[in-house]
Amino acid sequence: MPQNGDAQQRVAQARAYAVALIDTVVLETGEPALEHADGVRAILEAIGGDAQAQAAAYLNLAVPQLAQPHDQLRKHFGEELATLAVETRKLVEVSRMARGGPDEAEQRRRHTELVRRLLLGFSRDLRVALLRLASRLQSLRYFSRTKTPAPAAFLAESMEVYAPLANRLGIWQVKWELEDLSFRLLQPGIYKDIAKKLDERRAEREQGIAAAVARLKDELQRQHIRAEVLGRPKHIYSIWRKMQGKQLQFEQVMDLRALRIIVADVSACYAALSVVHALWTALPEEFDDYIAKPKPNGYQSLHTVVRTEGGQIFEIQIRTEAMHAYAEQGSAAHWAYKEAGAKGYQGQAQAGEYQARIALARQLLALQQELAAPESAPPAAVAGAPAEVQTESAEQRIFVLTPQARIVELAQGATAVDFAYALHTDLGHRCRGARVDGALVPLTTPLRSGQTVEIVAAKEGGPSRDWLNAELGYLRSPRARAKVRAWFNQIAQQETIAKGRAQVERLLQREGKTSFNLQTLADGLGFRTADELFERVGKDEFSQRQIEAYLRADPALPPTEDTVPLPVGGGTQARQPGQVLVVGMGSLLTQLAPCCKPAPPDAIGGFVTREKGVTVHRANCPNFRNIARQHPERVIAVAWASKDDSASLYPIDLEVSATDRQGLLRDISDVLAKERINVIAVSTRSVGDLAQMRFTVQLSSSAKLKRALGLIGEVQGVLKASRK
Repeated sequence: MPQNGDAQQRVAQARAYAVALIDTVVLETGEPALEHADGVRAILEAIGGDAQAQAAAYLNLAVPQLAQPHDQLRKHFGEELATLAVETRKLVEVSRMARGGPDEAEQRRRHTELVRRLLLGFSRDLRVALLRLASRLQSLRYFSRTKTPAPAAFLAESMEVYAPLANRLGIWQVKWELEDLSFRLLQPGIYKDIAKKLDERRAEREQGIAAAVARLKDELQRQHIRAEVLGRPKHIYSIWRKMQGKQLQFEQVMDLRALRIIVADVSACYAALSVVHALWTALPEEFDDYIAKPKPNGYQSLHTVVRTEGGQIFEIQIRTEAMHAYAEQGSAAHWAYKEAGAKGYQGQAQAGEYQARIALARQLLALQQELAAPESAPPAAVAGAPAEVQTESAEQRIFVLTPQARIVELAQGATAVDFAYALHTDLGHRCRGARVDGALVPLTTPLRSGQTVEIVAAKEGGPSRDWLNAELGYLRSPRARAKVRAWFNQIAQQETIAKGRAQVERLLQREGKTSFNLQTLADGLGFRTADELFERVGKDEFSQRQIEAYLRADPALPPTEDTVPLPVGGGTQARQPGQVLVVGMGSLLTQLAPCCKPAPPDAIGGFVTREKGVTVHRANCPNFRNIARQHPERVIAVAWASKDDSASLYPIDLEVSATDRQGLLRDISDVLAKERINVIAVSTRSVGDLAQMRFTVQLSSSAKLKRALGLIGEVQGVLKASRK
């Protein structure tokens, strides 16, 4: 493909940049990196690759030599070329990992994964796949030219992944060369034997082809059909495949002679076919009309096989110039870099660029499925090639397309709602309908690989609670379900915060503190944010009396008559209803703080309130530390009445974090029941796939918690179990 000056300069700049980095680098194949890049660029130019792709042939090899490749390449060459080079390099690494599996099944699985990555790379830029094809072909040329032995896994991958990929993209020149070179390196003996036999009959074959070409040209000219008639080579690998498929000896392969007729338009194709069949005897079972019914990858041509008067067999292809260009360069050259529109190849481009890209994407999807499915995979080309086995990953994944031909990977059985959430969380929330291949379908319809899905979305709104009902079948993906749960959890949280805020504001109004800063209030009570305080109040997990106590202890207030004097010495230690002794005091009202719920044998401290006696906190309670710091003079020493007293029960809060699942609450409750621990309150909240649970239990001593927490920690899915 001729390039303008700017394009040539672009490629030259990329080469000059890469030379300093790769001039002395040798690839794992043994090739000098710069020589390899030059060869890849030449292949890309031959199949119609644009300047960006040719530049990436150099820059992707420079990626491993750069500390921050994407940033550095973007700075010099722009975002598009930087991304293309980096993505291509990632596929090189995936390809390396795909080779050398410990057994055939594992190698097949890795090959399938490689095609999956090629699919996802294609989703972003088709040139990624073209660069990998050109690179693989250049390496095979190197092995063949230098007669260097190539790794068997490398050659098997070339035959089973890259040659079918070239076929699916319609780049047949690359496909045939990949197959012939791989076959030559894998089976040199068979290859040389067929090549020798072809060479022995070359003179006879070429003489027959020349005579047939001359006669056909004359007849076409006599019928006023403008045409170019060419003899074309029969590839050695295709000859061997025919010998294997039909159990033939070389001498029995009849169609070693092949002709190609290139005409101006479709009507001339059928006119030329009539001329061919009038000249020679057609073999009806060998006729294929790929113009009326193109191959799935868009290939169009008339194929026929005829027998001459002398008994020679000819395979003849008849196509237009546009069909020939498509067959030689493939669909990739038409739509990878520019809009096809009505100017493109008539087999597909009339439908527009998106439709053409979708057709190509479906070819790659079909390749991925064939590679994994034993019944549709091609026969192994060589002894020892990986067996065709169904892999678990292939069974569990599907690939569907957006209208823009972006490929989206989903779990088997996924629905349009899963698809919407895979694209964007907000689109999933607003999803109201879906078109699959242009037809409206219910949102519960399972998708299949290769389908094109378009989401019908509302301008605003949220998901339906029905989507979380597994029996209704709206969602298959745990990630999508987590996003739906997070939506409703957020709504519930906002409602709880609003409820708690209203309660706190009413309390401030009663206390005459409407101007009190809410964040300051939260800080003083040991919360990070005001919303956290409101949420705890809204859930009735934080007493408003504690807020009252804090407000009335505000140091900005002047001392009042109700300040409780602290007796000093001389008193006795009295047993209190809360089973707490106030050291050095007489009978004095005590209460256990609800914020930390102390229980023996916790270290505790007391705080003298204005109206309610002494509030007993755990010594490490954040609220206690805050108020003690503000009013150290009101802190008083307290102790548990008796370490051996088991008559009293104390409320204790336990917190459990776990991966949400069905039956989780039941399993944890069973543990507590077996430990004879009485549960008096339970609250749960799910955020995504994470469940947060709080259990309020009654115990005579917090020392009994250690075993229970350990057993809860062993419950399936539990991440953390601790006392609050």
